[in-house]
Amino acid sequence: MSAQIISFNCTLRNDLGEKISSTLNSDVLSHFITGQTGILSGLAKGLQNLVKGDGMHDPKKVILFPRRKLPKSLKLNESITIVSKTGIERLYRVLKFHSDFVSLDGNHPMSGKDLIFEIDILEARKATTEEITGSKKVVATKISY
Repeated sequence: MSAQIISFNCTLRNDLGEKISSTLNSDVLSHFITGQTGILSGLAKGLQNLVKGDGMHDPKKVILFPRRKLPKSLKLNESITIVSKTGIERLYRVLKFHSDFVSLDGNHPMSGKDLIFEIDILEARKATTEEITGSKKVVATKISY
């Protein structure tokens, strides 16, 4: 299979069919990857080295944090960045307020949820030699929720 240039729309839905996000991806270079036919190279690259359970909700990422160390204006489901003692920043979502602590969830908001990706191919053509040679750049698409 030869390399192609593909433009497509991608719509992300939850398992109830509700639209979460959509995006237009233009001029994405797709390669044949040994053992992975018919899949975009960016998607294939993103799936490499994953292990069973990746993307699942991890209860170890739910923490209790002292309420006194958080802004008083913080609300339920709001996001907050916490800096660890080692200087690592992590994003958390407020789950529940307790008397002296707040339950914070460090999991991605979509972790553990079934997601449906609808792909609508708008254009597909054979890639030129120049496009293949210049494909060292990583093509990334951001889907916001």
